[in-house]
Amino acid sequence: MAFRYGEYHDGPDPLAPPYDVRAALDEMGDAILSGSTPVHALRDLLKRGLPGAQDRRGLDDMLREVRRRRRDLRERGRLDGTLEKARALLDKAIGQERAELFPDPSDDARLREAGLDALPEDTASAIQELSTYEWRSSAARQTFEELRDLLRREVLDSQFRGLRDALANPDPEAMERVRQMMADLNDMLDKDSRGQHTQADFDTFMGKYGDLFPEKPRNLEELVDILARRAAATQRMLASMTPRQREELAGLINQTLDQAGLSDEMRRLGEALYARRPDLAWNAPERLTGEEPLGMGDAVTALEELADLTQLETALRQDYPGARLDDIDESAVRRALGRSAVDDLEALKRIERELEEQGYLLRRRGKLELTPKAVRRLGETALRRVFSSLDAGRRGDHDQHDAGSAGELTGSSRPWRFGDEQPIDVVRTLVNGVRSGGVAAPGTAGSGGRVGVRLSVDDFEVAETERRTAAAVCLLVDLSYSMALRGTWAAAKQTALALQALVASKFPQDAVQIIGFSNYARVLQPDELAGLDWDMVQGTNLHHALLIAGRHLDRHPDFEPVVLVVTDGEPTAHLMRNGRSAFEWPPSHETLELTLAEVDKMTRRRATINVFMLAADDRLKEFVDEVARRNGGRVFSPSADRLGEYVVSDFLRLRRAR
Repeated sequence: MAFRYGEYHDGPDPLAPPYDVRAALDEMGDAILSGSTPVHALRDLLKRGLPGAQDRRGLDDMLREVRRRRRDLRERGRLDGTLEKARALLDKAIGQERAELFPDPSDDARLREAGLDALPEDTASAIQELSTYEWRSSAARQTFEELRDLLRREVLDSQFRGLRDALANPDPEAMERVRQMMADLNDMLDKDSRGQHTQADFDTFMGKYGDLFPEKPRNLEELVDILARRAAATQRMLASMTPRQREELAGLINQTLDQAGLSDEMRRLGEALYARRPDLAWNAPERLTGEEPLGMGDAVTALEELADLTQLETALRQDYPGARLDDIDESAVRRALGRSAVDDLEALKRIERELEEQGYLLRRRGKLELTPKAVRRLGETALRRVFSSLDAGRRGDHDQHDAGSAGELTGSSRPWRFGDEQPIDVVRTLVNGVRSGGVAAPGTAGSGGRVGVRLSVDDFEVAETERRTAAAVCLLVDLSYSMALRGTWAAAKQTALALQALVASKFPQDAVQIIGFSNYARVLQPDELAGLDWDMVQGTNLHHALLIAGRHLDRHPDFEPVVLVVTDGEPTAHLMRNGRSAFEWPPSHETLELTLAEVDKMTRRRATINVFMLAADDRLKEFVDEVARRNGGRVFSPSADRLGEYVVSDFLRLRRAR
């Protein structure tokens, strides 16, 4: 048996590694930290496409392709091609008949010429009068029959895409089959409206007439959709013409259907299709700007595709309330952009679905929210980014050789390094030796007749322990609107998440509290950090924030106090005795006095206050210098993109110092 191997073409690679949904969450996190809501962040991600998937298109890529296709369709040609060709054939037939009559001196020839001169200007009316005319010229008779065949094919093709080729050659039996098909189709629709239709009825119908429907519908619903979209496109074609063109073409259509004995059945079908799909744009005019005249069937096809592309464009924009990727019709995507676009869309849907199924996103009352799991992931990502920017071993390396050398065992281990004093993790060390192939069988040199394990330096692991000291950490983050105006808000949120993740992962014994302050201060829970927005209020109430931080330190009297302040403005508000916030600009003497009084209390608690100043304001600099003088803390002026680096490295420095 021979096998042939080649590139897989039937959709996405089934052997490709699964997409890491966490990367999608990280992409969303950048937007969320910048103030975007989860639903808008997800929508923007889906528009851009999957991170790291170069061969996958996002919604914006598909949207650009749809708009290009629409532009090309609009420039394809004109809608009056059938009218133009019908007039040309009519003029040709009349000219051939005149050429036959001219040499004849009889009164009958003159009478015929007078009749030809009196024909209506309207093409449909002229054809109607000539339908009973006895042609003297065989060439004219043949041309007129060619005209009637053309109209029959074009009119039926405008309703049924597969009939133009089926009626290419005049055949009474073929026309009779079309009449019978339409009658059976209308009967099937009537039966379905009474609830009596079955799939077996449809299968029987397709068994008889399936060759007339190249789209190969699988059920009656799909067939109705195909026919309704085409019928609506025919109506839009008529609506897009000038009144005179519309009148002429409508007359030709009605006349052709009457002659074919299809008027009643076509009317029944049109009414049934409209009743089932009134949502389609049946009479909306469309403009085609091309120069090439299109036949009626081709014009309807172009308008049908334009309608599909218009609906697809609306769905791909995803800019309406409650928009979901499930709103995008995959069959429309396949018709417009091909199979590969369906695969790209399915990949996007999988990301949206898996973000919910894997517990990163939650839909609550129609609103998309981040779960605690997602917030933890964003914190870990923020922390990794901070450490990736730190110089190894200079501003606070994350891995410490002396971590927890005298504390309680944490249950985890790490590779041994020169100078470590932690106890050897015997089990992990032996497992590493076995895995590296260090088993000595009986009888081998140096085995002494016993089974043993050879160990190398790389096999040793030590048991990590907790530090003896714990810290009470307070991070005070300015929530005022100026943080958003200066573009530092995202950096502040990312810094808070990174610090929260660092304490939770490496210093679980520490008690961390993140406090946000604007006109009032409040404690921020870890789960609300990512979706937190700035406050559109007046006031920077550092006084209230220090009060809350002091209570946190007082609840942990045996912990080492750590206070970090991130702000871009001097205090402009304080908490009054009645609990209300008092705002004043420039800052009142009372505001500054009360705030500095809380700084002095922090100093008496042995809490060093380090301030991260995000603006080069002279009044702010004067204030923080006074804080540093009273408290002994330090002042930093980092750029927004290095804020996390400064805060985390300073926290690690303080933790090492204890």
